[in-house]
Amino acid sequence: MVDTPGRLSLWGIEVFIATADEGSVTAAARRLGASPSSISQQLSNLEAALGARLLDRSARPVTLTPAGGLFLRRAQAILNEAEQARAELALEDLSRLTRFRLGMIEDFDADVTPALLAAMAREYSATQFLLETGASHRLYDQLDARALDVIVAADMGAVADWMEVHPLLEEPFVAAVPKGALVAGKDVLAQLSALPLIQYTARHHMGRQIAAHLARQNLRLDHRFELDSYHAIMAMVAADGGWTILTPLGFLRAHRFREQAEMVALPFKPLSRRISLSARRGVLGEMPADMAARLRPLLLREIVTPCIEQFPWLEGQLRLL
Repeated sequence: MVDTPGRLSLWGIEVFIATADEGSVTAAARRLGASPSSISQQLSNLEAALGARLLDRSARPVTLTPAGGLFLRRAQAILNEAEQARAELALEDLSRLTRFRLGMIEDFDADVTPALLAAMAREYSATQFLLETGASHRLYDQLDARALDVIVAADMGAVADWMEVHPLLEEPFVAAVPKGALVAGKDVLAQLSALPLIQYTARHHMGRQIAAHLARQNLRLDHRFELDSYHAIMAMVAADGGWTILTPLGFLRAHRFREQAEMVALPFKPLSRRISLSARRGVLGEMPADMAARLRPLLLREIVTPCIEQFPWLEGQLRLL
């Protein structure tokens, strides 16, 4: 159905919130799976219906006008109520769920995520699945904003009252070094300290977690590079550009470079992270718990078992929860 100018629509409100969150019409279109032109039209229709300009679209990033700031609070409340109603209706029969929005960390995008979605698609035949991959902190923001229904992400250290959390996997942080860079029998930390550290960006939670752990160990490791891509980091390690700290998932994900690098335990106090499935408490009934139960054997088959077969010293450190 074509939206009639002068009338409010939930789609127009969702478009407005997404544009305000993203600060860009193009980014909002990407998030919502629509074209930039349709997003612009929806914003124009909404502003016409309200008789006020909500966004300054000439600014970079797009900014809220005073009227837009006032309406944003109401818009979020309207969308929250609509999502709650949708979820309550779906609880009557989840097989009739029309839309499901899943956020997954990129670590799982090559193996676990496709297997999970294929299994869910068979069970929920009438459901449209929308997948968002990205950094954990961004996925939590999207869940908080009700832009996602369920996320699988690294724990951030705090759980809100409105969240239900299902722990899935624990993995240690490890060192990835160029093949042959370490001499057996010599002090590993001393050898690593002589090499430049390629640091995972502190703009992401994992990078801050690593940096804080190094500070607690009173380690001052020289670094010239701070990157936000496993592939870029591992490419530099493979090219003898230095060493890095990441997780087994990060090491394995950059499979193109594994032959030119090796993974070893950290030569100082260990550090680990947990990956959990999170959702809004009580909104989707047993579905989040069922998804977590479905994910654990997938994680065992696709990640834990093959990783421990290749690196037996990870036994007990890389484990299901």
